[in-house]
Amino acid sequence: MKVKVALIGAGAMGGAIGTRLAQEGNQVTVFDLNAEKVAELVAHGAIAASSAAAAAAASDYVLTSLNAPQIVDFAIFGKGGAAEGAKPGTLIIDMSSIDPESTKDLAAKATKKGLRWVDSPLSGGAPKALSGELTLMAGGEAQDVLDAHNVLKHVASNYTHMGPVGAGQTTKLINQVLCGLNFLAVAEATQLALDAGVDAAKIPIALKGGRADSAILQEYMPRYVAKDYRRTGRIDNMVKDLNGAQDLARRTNTPMPMTAICAEVHRLLTAAGLGGEDQAVLMEFFKGPKELL
Repeated sequence: MKVKVALIGAGAMGGAIGTRLAQEGNQVTVFDLNAEKVAELVAHGAIAASSAAAAAAASDYVLTSLNAPQIVDFAIFGKGGAAEGAKPGTLIIDMSSIDPESTKDLAAKATKKGLRWVDSPLSGGAPKALSGELTLMAGGEAQDVLDAHNVLKHVASNYTHMGPVGAGQTTKLINQVLCGLNFLAVAEATQLALDAGVDAAKIPIALKGGRADSAILQEYMPRYVAKDYRRTGRIDNMVKDLNGAQDLARRTNTPMPMTAICAEVHRLLTAAGLGGEDQAVLMEFFKGPKELL
């Protein structure tokens, strides 16, 4: 079934999601403050809107892909926001990665305005969005999560209802802990292989199918070896997510020593001016603090 979707946020992830939705034949009406990003989506078949409210008025669903809860709040509930144009009962699908508590607050505001809310953060990055193979973890009422699948089935191959509003964002934080630690472990192992004179490029082949294998090992060890820093994600976004995981850990009194180390490494890279770079720049950490900073 083809759908009418308002896309608010056309950055790296939002742009990939919007491109895929348009290519699948859906009506995608896009709003973003960056005119160049909007133009890129229009070239793929999307329709430009003058405001988030105008995009929502032309659509049956509102999909957001933004960087922080306060930005999501303004895009939906601020002046010219999606809530001004959305029809009663419109389902808002927030694919941003934000903290669970903010998500619950935003969903409560939506309910007061007669709107529905599903938090559906993602794993897989822009390449998986373009191929329709994202992994999505959703939070919300069962019927709303089912309804959201009318949109999300075009971009995801794995879609799981994790529980009430906020459960999707909680699961995403857990996902980011696993990813962050894996990125760092693979980078550290790569440096050891290089220092020991082993052909590190062969290690993913040698370990494929074994207990140490992972998607990050297969994708990133070759990139680490080649110093391939093409951006598919951002170091500073990982800092945000690991901060969120640590905040949750403090509320639940969960000890997370490895996450703390991982977060500090990412913070060090951000302090060195590499926050906007891909996870592949973790290899720069092994130059040592003096050279890095």
